[in-house]
Amino acid sequence: MAEKQEIAHMEFDSTPDKKFVSVEDTEMAEALQNYVPGTDEEKKLLRKIDLRLMPILWIMYILNYVDRTNIGNAKIAGMSKDLDLDDSRYAWGLSVFFIGYLIMEIPSNMILSRSRPSLFLPAIMLVWGALSAAMASIHNYGSLLAFRFVLGCVESGFFPGVLYLLSCWYKPAEIGKRFAIFYSAAVLSGAFGGLLAGAITGHMAGAHGIDAWRWLFIIEGVSTVGVAIIAKFILLDFPSSSPALTLEERQLATIRLLAVGMESGSNDPANRLTHWQAFKAAVCDYRTFLFMLLFVLDVGAGTISYFIPTITVTLGYKTITAQYMTIPVYVVATVCLNIAAYSADRLQDRRWHITGALTIGFIASIVCVTVTHPVVRYTMLCFVAAGIWTALPLILAWTSGIINLPAEKRAISLAMVNAVGNLSSVYGSRIWPSKTAPNYTLGWAVTAAFLGGGAVVAALIPVILKGIPHHVTKAERQLQEKKEAMGIQAQTNVE
Repeated sequence: MAEKQEIAHMEFDSTPDKKFVSVEDTEMAEALQNYVPGTDEEKKLLRKIDLRLMPILWIMYILNYVDRTNIGNAKIAGMSKDLDLDDSRYAWGLSVFFIGYLIMEIPSNMILSRSRPSLFLPAIMLVWGALSAAMASIHNYGSLLAFRFVLGCVESGFFPGVLYLLSCWYKPAEIGKRFAIFYSAAVLSGAFGGLLAGAITGHMAGAHGIDAWRWLFIIEGVSTVGVAIIAKFILLDFPSSSPALTLEERQLATIRLLAVGMESGSNDPANRLTHWQAFKAAVCDYRTFLFMLLFVLDVGAGTISYFIPTITVTLGYKTITAQYMTIPVYVVATVCLNIAAYSADRLQDRRWHITGALTIGFIASIVCVTVTHPVVRYTMLCFVAAGIWTALPLILAWTSGIINLPAEKRAISLAMVNAVGNLSSVYGSRIWPSKTAPNYTLGWAVTAAFLGGGAVVAALIPVILKGIPHHVTKAERQLQEKKEAMGIQAQTNVE
């Protein structure tokens, strides 16, 4: 009887003319036939999933982004002088992080798709927190480069890993606003980082003989390690294998995703692509590169986040005040991001919400190219940030909805889009040289070009998707035939 209660899974005969040989297949097909969406039971399950995933992932991502971007706060808090960083050296300190990020992101998602997220994500968080705290010990430029490179390698698995994990738990119509809530942590981390940096540089400079910027790394790194330990006991694994859910909840979590053509992180090897098959499927799909281009343009503009403290200094604010003046920029972006994500989910539209956000950022950047008044520039900076960070999670949600099957391909496609997109930070970090201060015309002009180009690409993607059928590899086709035999159809929405 206990065996009968196990979550049903697909088993296939090795002979070409037989597909189904197990009773569990019939039971799964019947369960799919009888599935009714929106029941009280499903709503209760969804609330439980939200409580186990969203708050802790949100906190983890705040610390992830703080540990990644606090170099900008440390720069104006004395690190630049102590380590003798000129524009070129600082740019390389930013860039080397993303080189490590690019190298390790795809392998990290490959590992995650076959491991336990409740172990994998906290583990890499603990390591990067320790590395961040250890950065307080650096005394030369070479050490900075080494730490930033390794930090990029370790952090590379977190963001795309969370995106993949969320796409394994939520339907396409549910995921947009949750991506946005999760990503709002990155945006608010700028405000949190500015608040914390201001407090530390204002009150802890020289405490126990330690410089303020070193305290910044220590406090934020130790906090990250503490949260990583807590996260291990809260996070869920995949729907069909998470011990935190009851058997009935795991069954419902699996069936509700199968009913809309999504895969749910099953550990059955018969229903999975190999690492190579999934990688080949992602690379052979032109849609991966289309979304990659869109993400590159948006993230290229997003490198402004590393220079917002510097920009606020040029607007006439003192060092500590400049740290605090970064807070409203991120608050405005967070509000706009969540409003747009809620609207996009409700209207089931990604195209025009992304296009609109990027267009607003483009217009605000153009204003900053032509107008140098501090109040106008600060106001437009808020709108630039809102445009950039409103579009980012919507682009990833759109990618996940379009390239949704098989799950292994979705994981690698998301990792490829995010990895190559973040590579734009390597050259994006060089568009704000100090010699162009205080106007920074080059930085604003290039940011405007990125955002304008992104708006055009976003508007054209549905036209391209409808005009050119995407390539399906042999392994994908065989897996889909197995699923279709159970009555599971893939569903995508090009809008």
